[in-house]
Amino acid sequence: MLADVNQEKLRIPVSLNHKPYEVVIGASGLNEIGEELIRVGIKPKTKVLVVSNPDVAKPYGDRFLKSLDEYGFNSHLLILDAGEDQKTPLSIAKIHDAAFKAKLERGSLMIALGGGVIGDMTGFAAATWLRGISVVQVPTTLLAMVDASIGGKTGVNHPGGKNLIGAFHQPKLVLIDPLTLNSLPEREFRAGMAEVIKYGVINDYNLFKLLEDAEDLSNLDKVNKHLIYKILERSTSSKANIVVQDEHESGIRAILNYGHTFGHVIETLCGYGTWLHGEAVSMGMIAAGKLALIRKYWNYSDFCRQRQLIEKAGLPVKWPNIDLQEVINSLQGDKKVKDGKVRFIIPYGIGKVKICDNIMESEIITCLKELN
Repeated sequence: MLADVNQEKLRIPVSLNHKPYEVVIGASGLNEIGEELIRVGIKPKTKVLVVSNPDVAKPYGDRFLKSLDEYGFNSHLLILDAGEDQKTPLSIAKIHDAAFKAKLERGSLMIALGGGVIGDMTGFAAATWLRGISVVQVPTTLLAMVDASIGGKTGVNHPGGKNLIGAFHQPKLVLIDPLTLNSLPEREFRAGMAEVIKYGVINDYNLFKLLEDAEDLSNLDKVNKHLIYKILERSTSSKANIVVQDEHESGIRAILNYGHTFGHVIETLCGYGTWLHGEAVSMGMIAAGKLALIRKYWNYSDFCRQRQLIEKAGLPVKWPNIDLQEVINSLQGDKKVKDGKVRFIIPYGIGKVKICDNIMESEIITCLKELN
């Protein structure tokens, strides 16, 4: 059980030239949402639509709405199912219907209270309601805290691929209450660790070492509480720094997709919900690491270190049984394809990656065959 470790509230800036905001990390932050909204300039009496899912709304919904009410906000709650298979235009229509019923105006606000799926859907709904209203992200899963809630990527899935329908829409605020991790299922916690490991591989060797030195990363109760706060601080800082350099993913921000190109193929071909996003990313990182090994971009020791860390987090490392030609076809439909070339993020050392668009089909097939 994660407790308040007397950690001071952290405020990590996302210093964009246009509409900068903060990532605020603090225990019991859900009780302070009203105060934080006032702090970022949201006025009392503003109409607020809170979008959540049953597993989050049940333990946290009442006190979240109480904090909004205490500061004079006119709040409404919409509860949606939040599995990856629910991340569709139909769910966006439900949010739009609730926005219409609540008479949301251009000065109104949507708040995503939940994991990455709720955050993606609410952000996209906010981006498209009245041509764009403000959104606040309040992530309650590890994966959403360290990754999905920061950076303004919003959207839903298409049958042909993940997140093909979406928009960039930066939040006014990201509020992280680490204590919500106490109600997170163990499998979801492990899935979030995949994104944390990703930051270690792409640009934070010291974070990678911190994770290596931990005895167990597969269960919240087995992870040192101070390490949890350190994970949140370093991961959110990494994401914020990269987003500031490249808000719309035209350059360096692409490195955040490490493990995701293969991961999205797994989610699409195996069916949304078969694997959690973080689980698919973990297998994707193994595959990307194997490509790096084939190309001699990094050595076998680094490949093994990554694999061992992923296994320590209780995440899958074996490539699933998928038809290789279907994999190739799915890769060509990925939203990161540019000029017909699939872009892979490939490591060339722990803490260092490069963007490659010259990976040959034969190399992909060899890689995946060796992982089976």
